[in-house]
Amino acid sequence: MTRSRLADVVVVGLGATAGVAVGPLTQAGLEVVALEAGDWHARTDFVLDEIENDVRNGLGAAKVNHEIPTWRRDSLEAAAQPWFRALMSNGVGGSAQHSPAQYFRLLPWHFRERSASLERYGPSALPEGSTVADWPYGYDELEPYYDRVEWLLGVSGKAGNLGGRIDAAGNVFEGPRSREYPLPPLRRTGFTELTAAAARELGWHPFPTAAGIRSQPYAGLPGCTYCGFCAFGMCVADARGVTSLGPIPAAIETGRLRLVTSARATRIETGTDGRATGVRYLEGGEARFQPARAVIVAGYTYENVRLLLLSGLGNGGGQVGRHFTTHNIVFASALFPGRRLNAMSGGAAQGTSVDDWEGDNFDHAGLGFVGGSVMQMCMEQKPIALARGTPPSVPRWGAAWKAWLHEHAGSVGYAILQIEQLTYEDFVLDLDPVVQDREGIPVIRTTLDFRENERNAFTFLTDRLREWFRAAGATETWFTTPLMPLAVSSHAYGGTRMGEDPTRSVVDPYGICHDVPNLIVLGASTFPSSGGRNPTLTAQAVAWRTADHVVERWERIGGG
Repeated sequence: MTRSRLADVVVVGLGATAGVAVGPLTQAGLEVVALEAGDWHARTDFVLDEIENDVRNGLGAAKVNHEIPTWRRDSLEAAAQPWFRALMSNGVGGSAQHSPAQYFRLLPWHFRERSASLERYGPSALPEGSTVADWPYGYDELEPYYDRVEWLLGVSGKAGNLGGRIDAAGNVFEGPRSREYPLPPLRRTGFTELTAAAARELGWHPFPTAAGIRSQPYAGLPGCTYCGFCAFGMCVADARGVTSLGPIPAAIETGRLRLVTSARATRIETGTDGRATGVRYLEGGEARFQPARAVIVAGYTYENVRLLLLSGLGNGGGQVGRHFTTHNIVFASALFPGRRLNAMSGGAAQGTSVDDWEGDNFDHAGLGFVGGSVMQMCMEQKPIALARGTPPSVPRWGAAWKAWLHEHAGSVGYAILQIEQLTYEDFVLDLDPVVQDREGIPVIRTTLDFRENERNAFTFLTDRLREWFRAAGATETWFTTPLMPLAVSSHAYGGTRMGEDPTRSVVDPYGICHDVPNLIVLGASTFPSSGGRNPTLTAQAVAWRTADHVVERWERIGGG
């Protein structure tokens, strides 16, 4: 096995979170080696091909397409391939490379979801067996890092709470922010304005969706061209705020970040003192070892858990893989007869959102659930997806199907819910005892189902979405996703939960493993709760906070 030169830090996965963290680390003078399973993709590698990107998942060919986790509802059921899987990718910049790039902050309530729910609704507020927990710190602690990430990447949006001053043009429910977004929102359209007006008529509080896409040139990088192919593919204009453009190149320019692509991490090694000594990996079929004074695992939820389980690390409290959940992501469409919405243009982050039904922004008494979802009316209705997602009243093929598309394809509106699912004692990630990837390594097995809390939330929130569509003039609303757990998701949480108590968490509030003092975990696998919104911005803010802590405590973390 080839052994490389000792580094200060070895990072597994150079995606959205590690791509932020390597900046503070290299600026502090630390020598970093990043092991990335994919390649460094460029926009010239990408074509506007809905089949290649949205169906075959071309950006996942290096690894994730060959290691799809299995799924079962409970421990009595045999695991099998999931009914649906979100498309994820390998490559420098991670799955954010093909994300729709909605860039929401968590609300202050999300950081104390357990205690706040019990305080307002009493001891029966949370269902039996739920393990949802408060974060070990609050919104105010993370706000400066939210701000740094937004300005680093050039996030587009409109503030609704600027230092306590409420502005109805933005999200009035958001926590106080220290300054305005660096860029204005993505351009408004007939559909986004129509739905914003309808929300106001309902007494709701619409705002432009915050986007990790530049609405205009920023920091030497271009703005959006509204091509309509954001999700599941590279940005042909390089307008998406990804770490492969800006942060990672800047870290490489310091001379202190070495990148190894097509590198498959297989095990974290430790010494007799219990400290991590480095990472074993495969490159071109050859076994290699990268020694380091500290190890950062940033391979996303499923891979973070898998690598810890394969390495036998972090599980002193029996918590690795526990507290797993995903979002119940709901895709909805509605017909606006005779109205040309042209929703095929732009991206899903170009939209109108409301937070009236998210978190605890509404009274949950008697509803039978806690939490909620941001509601988003979106652009980016791709043609094949639209043709496959016609309403139940329309035949699935033949002349009538073609006639309906010919008449109505330009009059269909599109919306997304990201309904929060609570964590439960028996929803876990572990190694599948049967299924292996092409390297002979066990894949992750997921155990996840819906409980009454989640079913009640689905019913209530889809009713609110229908109400919004009707207020905007829609005559028919339908849902293209069934009420089924999305166990393999790009919004996956838990498995390496953060907390103060080693018997209920894997890492401390800074992401440092309770059992291994120089092993750090980044990403949504550390989140104690998910909220009903996209994880990327929060994961990046947490990663920056962790990186600052590693630098401040380097003598203890890296020195032994």
